[in-house]
Amino acid sequence: MKQILISLSILSMAFAAQSYEVDAAKSEFKWTGKKVTGQHYGKIPLKKAQVKSKGKDISGGTLVLDVTQITVEDLTGEYKTKFLTHMKSEDFFEVKKWPTAKLEIESLKDGKAKGKLTIKGKTNPVEFNYTKKGMVYSGTLKFDRTKYDMIYGSGDFFKNLGDKMIYNEVTLDFKVQLKGKPSKLAKK
Repeated sequence: MKQILISLSILSMAFAAQSYEVDAAKSEFKWTGKKVTGQHYGKIPLKKAQVKSKGKDISGGTLVLDVTQITVEDLTGEYKTKFLTHMKSEDFFEVKKWPTAKLEIESLKDGKAKGKLTIKGKTNPVEFNYTKKGMVYSGTLKFDRTKYDMIYGSGDFFKNLGDKMIYNEVTLDFKVQLKGKPSKLAKK
């Protein structure tokens, strides 16, 4: 009986949830938003992350982005300042009330990820493709900003915008760098 209990204990440890550490400095989230007359792009830094695994395979996790530190890389000077102020306002991310965005990964299988994206307190399901190369997961997540109460300049909500119209789809290219070996998650 004692041997059976020891075997079950070892077996349960082998299947216990584990976690990889994410290297925030080497991970990247690049956004692109398009409008009738062109596009803008920049980055949103990773604030914190936890990635779960079963053995060597990633099974899910949570990535939290610091929207207060959003950047724009195609503008400079006064235009850059005005753009970022507007992006942080109530028209877009409303960072004073909602300083972070969260991506919860529920499943990863055969290059397809499923999860939930939360921005401004609104959560919607997302699906996207990814690739894995060593300890790096990369891919592109596209989402409709109007589902997160960012309707400013949307042709679906405002008429006669002409060349001021902003497209609803936002592209988020990502690279998530894992480091080390998985560690056991503490049970609560």
